[in-house]
Amino acid sequence: MTEYQITRLGHLGEGVAEGPIYAPLTLPGETVSGHLQGDRLTEVKIVEPSGDRVKPPCRHFKSCGGCQLQHAADGFVAQWKKSVVETALKAKGIDTIPAEIITSPSHSRRRASFSARRGKKGAMVGFHARGSDVIVENPDCILLLPQVLGARETVAELAVVGGSRKGAISALVTQSDAGLDIRVSGGKPLDGPLRIALAELAHRHQLARLTWEDEVVVTGETPAQSFGTARVVPPAGAFLQATKQGELALLDSVSEAVQGARKIVDLFAGCGTFTLPLAAQADMYAFEGDRAMIAALDQGWRKSQGLKHVTATARDLFRNPLMPEDLGGFDAIVIDPPRAGARAQVAQIAQSDVPVIAFVSCNPVTFARDARDLIDGGYGLDWVRVVDQFRWSSHIEIAAKFRRI
Repeated sequence: MTEYQITRLGHLGEGVAEGPIYAPLTLPGETVSGHLQGDRLTEVKIVEPSGDRVKPPCRHFKSCGGCQLQHAADGFVAQWKKSVVETALKAKGIDTIPAEIITSPSHSRRRASFSARRGKKGAMVGFHARGSDVIVENPDCILLLPQVLGARETVAELAVVGGSRKGAISALVTQSDAGLDIRVSGGKPLDGPLRIALAELAHRHQLARLTWEDEVVVTGETPAQSFGTARVVPPAGAFLQATKQGELALLDSVSEAVQGARKIVDLFAGCGTFTLPLAAQADMYAFEGDRAMIAALDQGWRKSQGLKHVTATARDLFRNPLMPEDLGGFDAIVIDPPRAGARAQVAQIAQSDVPVIAFVSCNPVTFARDARDLIDGGYGLDWVRVVDQFRWSSHIEIAAKFRRI
């Protein structure tokens, strides 16, 4: 087999040789061999390993597709993720080095989407193999909270009761303050007998909530999430930061950026991850396109005590961004858009006179693009931090502070 020299990691965490040729589970500086299929190497063998190569801590790593980087030392991964952000910014003419990286520990993921397929003797539950729809069982996964990993038995029963042998169900399992909150998709149509069976199963496993497709079947205990002193009941399957440690790291950065502000607008506010904790110090104006999520935020505030005023508004910020005149009078902006970024909204912010922006992003490329637009509009980039709450994956979270110059 032909040998190749790995020169760098691509943005998905794969090794890249000249060509480019992509080789999964390899590291820069390694000599590898394999069979070339198109632009990818298969049956990769490590001829000369990198000094940054380590033994994967999880026994499922080689077969499971949940992680991409367990074969790399923690220090290497941290530096690589910082360099991805630095390179994305430099491509837009922004020279800055992320100040630090905050990494969530193992056994901390509070949410996981399990796949489960019914068989003749029960069900197989796990994550998909790398680049495949094959389900790999993962009883010793080191990513997940023990409570979430322990839901595998429940998910297996859900597949037996409501799944089909023709296809897998997907069970999104979330740890709430009251226990497990599970949303199932891809199962049988919900009818009377299935509803009864699911209710019995949910009661036996003491689930906080069980949702089948878009219908709540059982609510045993209120499946609330705590945002600061407020308790919010998100819609089933609503966005939630992957780990509590990652959420707090992002919140600490946002709080530092807007320190002293008394009137803050929170854009793409979700269920109130930042809005409600910041309401301890400031009047908050939250905007979110999903009406169910903004309603949950509003209810969370109304049932709380000791918080300043929160105004929660459903608004599609992609099609109907806040204009500069809408932003007048605010001391700070918090913005946490989805992976596509927020170019239309950022264009309007760049024309505003709001003194401070706390920007949270899950995509270095769109963050760099939006940062360039803000800088061109007269803002300066004070600092950037990387938050690694998707440990051992190629996923990267960013927190940054911009200040009107």
